[in-house]
Amino acid sequence: MYAPIDAALWSRNLPRELGFEPLAIEGRIPPDLRGTLFRNGPALFELFGRAVAHPFDGDGAVSAFRIDDRGAAGAVRVTDSAGLRAERAAGRRLFGDRIGWLRRLRNTRRGVEKNTANTSVVVWQGRLLALMEGARPTEIDPHDLRTLGETDLGGTVGAMFSAHPHRVAARRTTYNFGLEYGPTTRIHLYALPDDGAARRLGAVAIEAPTMIHDFIATERHLVFFVSPVRFDLVRALLAIGASTDLLRWKPALGTEVLVVPIDQPDAVVRFPAEPFFQWHFANAFERGGEIVVDYVRYRGIESLSEVADGARAIDGHLHRAVVDPARRTLTSQRLVDVPCEFPRVHPRVEGAPHRHVWMTDGDLGTLLRHDVDGGGLVRHPLPAHQRASEPIFVPRAGATDEADGHVLSLCYDGERDRSFVAIYDGLRLGDGPVARLWLDHRVPITFHGTWAPAPAPPPGRQ
Repeated sequence: MYAPIDAALWSRNLPRELGFEPLAIEGRIPPDLRGTLFRNGPALFELFGRAVAHPFDGDGAVSAFRIDDRGAAGAVRVTDSAGLRAERAAGRRLFGDRIGWLRRLRNTRRGVEKNTANTSVVVWQGRLLALMEGARPTEIDPHDLRTLGETDLGGTVGAMFSAHPHRVAARRTTYNFGLEYGPTTRIHLYALPDDGAARRLGAVAIEAPTMIHDFIATERHLVFFVSPVRFDLVRALLAIGASTDLLRWKPALGTEVLVVPIDQPDAVVRFPAEPFFQWHFANAFERGGEIVVDYVRYRGIESLSEVADGARAIDGHLHRAVVDPARRTLTSQRLVDVPCEFPRVHPRVEGAPHRHVWMTDGDLGTLLRHDVDGGGLVRHPLPAHQRASEPIFVPRAGATDEADGHVLSLCYDGERDRSFVAIYDGLRLGDGPVARLWLDHRVPITFHGTWAPAPAPPPGRQ
């Protein structure tokens, strides 16, 4: 089960919310690093004396760490969803697996669930959106983290919008998807251009109800690995069992590969592959008629859930798959022997060939940089009483080296019960942080985040 340090991250509530307050700075913030790091994760694991059934079900909190010429300031606020407001007004839990069966059945029949918005954040056209995979985006005010409410992005988004949008730099567009369950399960495809309105690209039908956590995009294609996970719709409709019991791993069915042309989504190519599961993708790119995909591969679906339950460390490994749509084949090779997760790449190469993948190791105790061309692995192990989160790469202005920039990770110190943002020099990751920005309390586990650079100053101003 949990070590005490991990229990603080996965099972103890956010101790307090705050607006932007000055952070204690240890070391020196790089003078060219100006902007805001946004992070998101579950923050309320207990409400009205009752714990959530699973850490993934906790109400989300968005945190923000703003760096400017005056220094650094931090803010953290629980996302004030309609469901959470209803529970607070009632003084008891109204949603989730820890309520009575009859209320759960009524919620299901009415199509009412709580949007915890607890997984990821994306900044699109200046708007900050908190995401979970089973609901619409929740808009957050980026200036003070107030919850503005759910949005369908101008009538574009259906009932679900994945927590894992991917931007393709060359197309200046962010892509995402949302599942629709029913007699036929469909993957709805969305495009969020840097300029202009959100668009629905189309929908792809799949054979059976499943869970798809992530996908990946290239300059020409959207790629899905549909693992042999089956969602028990009958039990779901009857509100029988916990939500984590509704997923079944059926390896005999294999994984289905979907390759969807962005400009012609009806011309999808699909074919079977061996059974495997992935939570997260790093990046993908076109290579002649092939698509190269870097992702973290698991034997089955149980692994990361058991991490959240305190039963094991992450045991996924970075793989490189080569997908050949014409021959309908997928081959996959392990790139790193160290268990790892939360892979990210330089934003300039999203959807294009990349050299470096930034990750954490399996117990969140080490930050990693893997050179996929040279095969080298650079590590920075944190002290035993600290844990890291997904590393975010921020390019250095004018740099040509893909590793030349800043790496930011929201970390937790178990001895001090406080969280801090660690800032690394990307070229010297192994040397440790050049600066730490300290909160005066902990922030529970955050899964994903994004960096929003400060706007360029007007002409004539520095």
